[in-house]
Amino acid sequence: MKNSLLILLLLSLNTFAQPGWQTLKAKEYSIKYPADWTADKTGQMGATFFLFSPADSESDAFRENINLLEQDLSAYNLDLNGFAALSEKQITTMVKDANVIESKRVKSKGNEFHKMIYSGEQSDMLLTFEQYYWVKNKKAYILTFTCTQENFERFKKTGEEIMASFVLQK
Repeated sequence: MKNSLLILLLLSLNTFAQPGWQTLKAKEYSIKYPADWTADKTGQMGATFFLFSPADSESDAFRENINLLEQDLSAYNLDLNGFAALSEKQITTMVKDANVIESKRVKSKGNEFHKMIYSGEQSDMLLTFEQYYWVKNKKAYILTFTCTQENFERFKKTGEEIMASFVLQK
């Protein structure tokens, strides 16, 4: 009976495992992503990392991506509520034709974060952004999934699976 339960447990765990996915690990976080996506930890554009989707074709002008920004908040008295409010204000003033689609608090895996989905124009492209914000130890972590508006629904499931795999170490 014990062996049957163990086998059943292992099979159910495998159901949730994502074959062909890789893990990007650092001291403060880990995130999983599909093997056909490319990880870039060069620090481009101030990001801790970028995860890029594969190009659709040689003429693909934009690769959907996920990136992580870390922001030192030690000079500010901001908690998650304050940071989310400030971010939403910056989005509406800095992104051309910004439209906040969703802004809400989420609790998952014992952690709390703020989720923001918005669209707008950047670099002459119509983009949709899905961001998760955490504030921990006077530091903000901003995980962003960026897609062209026309491809958002197509990439949303994979993007959200990657975002949901992000774990901020205790």
